[in-house]
Amino acid sequence: MDINYELYKVFYHVAKSLSFSEAAAGLYISQSAVSQSVKLLEKRLGQTLFIRNTKRVSLTPEGEMLLKHIEPAIQLITRGENQLSRDASEGGMQLRIAASDTICRYVLVPFFKTLHEQFPDVHINIINGTSPRCAQMLEAGQVDLIVTNSPNESLTGNMQVRDIREFSDVFVGNPEHFPECFPDNASKTRTLPLRTLLNYPIMMLSKNSATSDFLHKQFQRLSLDLVPSIELNSNDLLLDLARIGLGIACVPDFCLPDQDDSLRRLSFRESLPKRKLVIAYDEKWPLSLPAKALIDALTNQE
Repeated sequence: MDINYELYKVFYHVAKSLSFSEAAAGLYISQSAVSQSVKLLEKRLGQTLFIRNTKRVSLTPEGEMLLKHIEPAIQLITRGENQLSRDASEGGMQLRIAASDTICRYVLVPFFKTLHEQFPDVHINIINGTSPRCAQMLEAGQVDLIVTNSPNESLTGNMQVRDIREFSDVFVGNPEHFPECFPDNASKTRTLPLRTLLNYPIMMLSKNSATSDFLHKQFQRLSLDLVPSIELNSNDLLLDLARIGLGIACVPDFCLPDQDDSLRRLSFRESLPKRKLVIAYDEKWPLSLPAKALIDALTNQE
């Protein structure tokens, strides 16, 4: 069945707005042209797609079924047109990536450097956000790839998720301000019950982060009430505040400096489960060569 794409495009706009006049305005054509296109599509398909009356338009069951198949195709074409238009206006292909500032700084920067050297004409757009926000941007088609913490409840079934590596959440403090938490010998550890932590000011990422959600669930599992004293959006700032003794900070182990006499890890009898760094993309959309190269580099590390 050879049906002009424009007929499906008109159908899509009417089906989404349930208004012939709004569809006409969105397509910059007359309402009469919209009506004629819908009638022609219905004739060629041999199905009634809309129920029309003087006040409103609604989809028939056949129209609803067609919309489910048409919508992904229309969105894919629109996304491709927008990408081509954006690439042309900005002088080349773009790769849009969303990740937290911590993941960008401590994980992705070397890979961005290699990617830029491999594809010098590609514009790498980096958008910072919490892990849940990154997943929302991917679902909305605002980015091509995201790198986030997992578990992340905002990752949906439409997303292809690939593991990068595991990491641990660690609590660190300044031994000068909290000497009872650390042995005198820096090479040794003092193992404490996790509930001891509740006696000190806890500093961690804000409530809208995957980290906060994870930590609260883990403490609840142990029947402990986690009430942080300070909640911020930056792990680097948490570390700075821990250095001056404002509290005990919880941060990912990969952002700890190798040598820092002002910070030491606390050791607990109960261990928190490890989490993962993952890269995710929407499998409905085709990946560019730079996107595939970044995915391969991140997921095939030694």
